[in-house]
Amino acid sequence: MKILFLVPYAPSLVRVRSYNLIRALVQRGHTVTLATLWSNAAERANLAELEALGVELLAEPISRARALWNCARNFSRPTPLQSVYAWQPRLLERVVNALLPNKSDSNHQPRANAAFDVIHIEHLRGARYAEHLKTFLRAMDDPTPVVWDSVDCISLLFEQAAHASSSTWSRFVTGRELTRTRWYEAWLVRQFERVLVTSARDRSAFFDLLNEFAPASGAYFPALERIRVLPNGVRLDYFAPCAIARDCQTIVFTGKMSYHANVTAALYLVHQVMPLVWEKYPNACAQIVGQNPPRELKTLAARFPHRVIVTGTVPDVRPYLAKATLAVAPILYGAGIQNKVLEALAMAAPVVATPCAVAALDVEHEQQLLIADAPEAFAGAIIRLLRNIGLRERLGQNGRAYVNAHHDWMDIAARLEAIYQETALAPLQPV
Repeated sequence: MKILFLVPYAPSLVRVRSYNLIRALVQRGHTVTLATLWSNAAERANLAELEALGVELLAEPISRARALWNCARNFSRPTPLQSVYAWQPRLLERVVNALLPNKSDSNHQPRANAAFDVIHIEHLRGARYAEHLKTFLRAMDDPTPVVWDSVDCISLLFEQAAHASSSTWSRFVTGRELTRTRWYEAWLVRQFERVLVTSARDRSAFFDLLNEFAPASGAYFPALERIRVLPNGVRLDYFAPCAIARDCQTIVFTGKMSYHANVTAALYLVHQVMPLVWEKYPNACAQIVGQNPPRELKTLAARFPHRVIVTGTVPDVRPYLAKATLAVAPILYGAGIQNKVLEALAMAAPVVATPCAVAALDVEHEQQLLIADAPEAFAGAIIRLLRNIGLRERLGQNGRAYVNAHHDWMDIAARLEAIYQETALAPLQPV
């Protein structure tokens, strides 16, 4: 298949979904054109890696100033800021130009040969591009189906963040954006041939939005049929168990530490969970590993010397997952799949997670990992693992077996391929 994959940020090992789906689709023999944005040299280097694999690249720069200007211009408009944050007209122009050579003939008949078999657009930040491309395709009598990969239901995330985030600013922004994001997402679901999400929970959240904002005619029901769950995977060759000894009292929490849900989780871990662990294991060390930690996380290391380490950006998260006694995912709110959990399980690290962190996974307490909610229970699970090497080894082996069976990117790419083929053969029209 010829696939146009539009992503409003540079795919990378951090932005794992688009990065690994594109790699897997190429490995499965498809031709992929990636339309995307980059904002620094590191992101441009990531794109060069994909280009070296045979991906055709349509890439344009976008500065933080441009993104903020997009938001400022949209502040009083009804559409959410997420939908305009990554708007770069030059990228849309390049995509349209890629479609133009195969436009309708002079009699205005639908074209015989498509430039692409399917157009895949990721995230709410890509939705504006999707809207413009749908308008363009209709004007050209072009039947190319558009798949919108929402990834997560952002409304679901914002509903939680508006109450649970540790950041006053995050609570303000998500609370302010919630109403228009809910309306906009409900509208978007009805515009595209297929909509993808990473979990059944996100799919259910979209159903709720459709019920609330459905047209009076009840025409929203066909929209339910187009929402598909396509989970995230993990690179099993990259995140693999290592034959090195684990530390005896190291607890690691990984993730992008500029993300408000991870900041809230890290503060919860250090302030509410670890003091209970330190009562039993005073030398236990909590490592917070991930890029761009805000000041409130950086100061934890000074407040808890030798007990808390905040690394900031690291070139590779795997050594931390390989050496730690156990990994934790103390997520208090979120949407979609927690990649940090998949990566830890893939490296056979024993994991303690909140119910929220594993809501999208088909795992069981005591089988692949330990699940705990309240601080006392979470600390108790950590202490139990620190004491019991046999339990650590059993959970590590079971966790690796689970991701092998359910979260191989090649298998997930095959499922995506089937969705593309289904969409091309039996498209659902906007309602």
